[in-house]
Amino acid sequence: PCDNYYCYLNNPKRETKEEEHEKLTRVTSYKLHSTPNAKEVHTMSLLCDLQINLDHEFTFFVNQDLMSEYSGFLRKLIKQSNKKKKNHKNGRIIIQLQDFPGGPEGFDLVSRFCYSNGGGISIDVSNVSILYCSSQFLEMTEILCSSNLSLRTEKFLEGMFYWSWNDIVSCLKSCEQVFLHADSYGLVDKLVFGVLAKIAQNSDMSQVVASSSTSSSASASSMSPETAKNRSDSDKRSTSRSFSCKTSNEWWFDDMSSLGPKIIEKLIKNLGAFDENNDSLVLTKFLLHYLKTKVHNKSNNKLEYSGLANTAVQGVIFASKTAAFSCRKIFWVLRVLSGFSISKESRTGLERVLGEMLDQAKLDDLLIPTGGKRDKGFYDVDLVVRLLKVFVRNCSSAEEEDESLRIRRMGKLIDQYLREISPDQNLKVSKFLEVAESLPDSARDWFDGLFRAIDIYLESHPNLSSEDRTKLCRCLNYKKLTLETCKQLAKNPKIPPNIAVQALKSQQLSNEALPHSREDKIKLNKTRNSRKYVEEKPILLRLKGFEMPDKLADGFEDDIRVNLERRHWNKVMDHSEKVCKETKSEVVSRLVRHGHTHTSSNFPRLC
Repeated sequence: PCDNYYCYLNNPKRETKEEEHEKLTRVTSYKLHSTPNAKEVHTMSLLCDLQINLDHEFTFFVNQDLMSEYSGFLRKLIKQSNKKKKNHKNGRIIIQLQDFPGGPEGFDLVSRFCYSNGGGISIDVSNVSILYCSSQFLEMTEILCSSNLSLRTEKFLEGMFYWSWNDIVSCLKSCEQVFLHADSYGLVDKLVFGVLAKIAQNSDMSQVVASSSTSSSASASSMSPETAKNRSDSDKRSTSRSFSCKTSNEWWFDDMSSLGPKIIEKLIKNLGAFDENNDSLVLTKFLLHYLKTKVHNKSNNKLEYSGLANTAVQGVIFASKTAAFSCRKIFWVLRVLSGFSISKESRTGLERVLGEMLDQAKLDDLLIPTGGKRDKGFYDVDLVVRLLKVFVRNCSSAEEEDESLRIRRMGKLIDQYLREISPDQNLKVSKFLEVAESLPDSARDWFDGLFRAIDIYLESHPNLSSEDRTKLCRCLNYKKLTLETCKQLAKNPKIPPNIAVQALKSQQLSNEALPHSREDKIKLNKTRNSRKYVEEKPILLRLKGFEMPDKLADGFEDDIRVNLERRHWNKVMDHSEKVCKETKSEVVSRLVRHGHTHTSSNFPRLC
């Protein structure tokens, strides 16, 4: 019965010698079913003549003869210690072990196996990964003992193709706590091959079937002939029982999403579709589904997912050649993957794909938050500018008719976007102009929509200097303003007077250049008058932190503002007439003094 003695102490640094003796006494009492005397305690201490320290945190007291009978690794260390006569304390050998597979749980299972003469533990899908790695670490091979732990775990793993889908996924998940060891011993590859075989047998994915067929055959070569012969029939029976209702190629997405990034990365690499080699639409969809489930988990280390995120981006770029993803879907991809550390090349490639189809976007697609960097603005304006540059560059190489339609559609969208972001208090004038001037003049038939965005910006930023207000209006083409909008610009008290004069002058020159036929004038007036000044409330007006005047939120239609505009316009006109009369009288007096006798009616009209 004394051969069954073994015990371990958790965190011995916090335990005194009295507590260690008390724990040892409790174990002895349990085994002998009686209170031990001093002789029995001394006998047990002699039998536990090997002290194993795991990571300087956990301590095990075991019998060195029993452990060395099953473990070649411990046998070597014990012989070395006896020769050097070091690491001895009270006749007990002390061995330090670092990074033992499974930690104290793994060593506890191995100890139970040794003390029960190969029994005492049951191997199942939940612990086979730890037992397999522990047996490999301790070199528990058949050379030392027939039917040793290493051989038993290998036989158990040979039947993985008989396992159900849930069992093989659970076993693969248990590898995460011993991943480095499981990967170096080839266990991860074996389980990944099993998973791919299950997926291939129950899906129509030609890529996965092709990749997993060679993997499965390689695994089958390590199986016994009888196991390999019966594997196909068993898998078919398992398929009919487990996946009779699974018809989609995406049935395995949710189950595999429970695994860690290292396991998924290993799976993708085994398929030869990692990083730039990803040309599989199914794998790309899986990676996007997987990363979506991880993006909101703050406990995850986002750097661990960078390789998978880059692989997903490469898949999206490849799939964009066949129009597998819409513009809105790619914007969603950008939102999801922006939470991970994707490479600069991947981000540039994704933005290039988006920029080429930017005219298919909607307003809410462009409203991408900056991710908490409120000092740079509420929305990511820099991203929109980069996309616009790609779009304009792509349009310049397209056919003329197609370019004209696409760029006009883009002009309307950008005007809506500017009206939406204008209430942002952190939006600088330079950023506003950068977006507005990213498109050429041909993108806008009329600049009324852009003026409305400027009007909202001026209302939202009442403390702008006259210089900034003048700079803001430089993106306007006054010749492409309708007559009604031009009048509103001139009446607007926030518009600098020199801008109002310049707009009216451009409007007059554009009218003089128009054809003088009556039909053309009537047609032009109808076109201009049909464009009404209608404002929509931007989304930012409904967000906290963006306080706006009530007249802006109500659509600029209150009577107070109209009256103020009329008074301002009347003052401007009265002042202009007064200046003209004074100038005219001064000219007449000068002509009279120099001997000219022409009447005032012969002078040209100054105003």
